Amino acid sequence: MPAVLDPLCPPSAPFFGFMGAAAALIFANLGAAYGTAKSGVGISSMGVLKPDLVMKSIIPVIMAGVLGIYGLIIAVIIGNGVQTTKNDMPNYPAFKGFAHLGGGLACGLSGLAAGLAIGIVGDYGVRSSAEQPKLYVGMVLVLIFSEALGLYGLIVGLILTSKD
Repeated sequence: MPAVLDPLCPPSAPFFGFMGAAAALIFANLGAAYGTAKSGVGISSMGVLKPDLVMKSIIPVIMAGVLGIYGLIIAVIIGNGVQTTKNDMPNYPAFKGFAHLGGGLACGLSGLAAGLAIGIVGDYGVRSSAEQPKLYVGMVLVLIFSEALGLYGLIVGLILTSKD
């Protein structure tokens, strides 16, 4: 008698889980890359005028790099959570696949949005704080709140990936 497939564990479910891992990593790294590049342009421009402030202005690049780590964390958790078969039968429910997809998208797209914000604020903030040092604290505060967007995505991604 042939084995009966469980309708709750379709063979396509791992695809959605792996797409969640890919989305987390790709979108978070896109945000990190954009934030790093855009902030780096501001730092380079400011470094020509005031080279002594370059190390003080590296904060946006560091904060953008952390976004890539958020995506990596979720991608590794999802990748380890995908189980394709057990005793030659699919053992990965569609619910878990969709939860992993949602978690990866939440983390990745939040990281992308945070990277865009960090890049723009970092570029203009670094240049402005070179001209007016009083703006430095305001720039750092805006960068912190921009980074929080990525952290919110990481938290939601962790919650969604822990669903059974």
